[in-house]
Amino acid sequence: QVQLVESGGGLVQAGGSLRLSCAASGLTFSSYDMGWFRQAPGKEREWVAAISWNGGNTLYADPVKGRFTISRDSAKSAVYLQMNSLKPEDTAVYYCAALMDNTNWSIPGQGTQVTVSS
Repeated sequence: QVQLVESGGGLVQAGGSLRLSCAASGLTFSSYDMGWFRQAPGKEREWVAAISWNGGNTLYADPVKGRFTISRDSAKSAVYLQMNSLKPEDTAVYYCAALMDNTNWSIPGQGTQVTVSS
């Protein structure tokens, strides 16, 4: 059973930074593309960023491009999301995800709350 545990959220002022972490278990971590999603109040969950199984490729949603950086550490089975220049519209619950069978994202965790004050 895939388990992804997010941490690192909090309250930060606009322009500040946070680093989210995701601890993965129950899967051969180094074989899976990983990603981050977020869900703001009253909105649908949206994809934020993804990183390939070997860390060689990364992709970002337009709203976060140039401000967020996704990375992974296969030795620790961990994925990170460095968030800089945060904006109030980045306020959301952030979820870690694993791409299963190269088709469907598994998002089993509770997420971590990020709140950006103006």
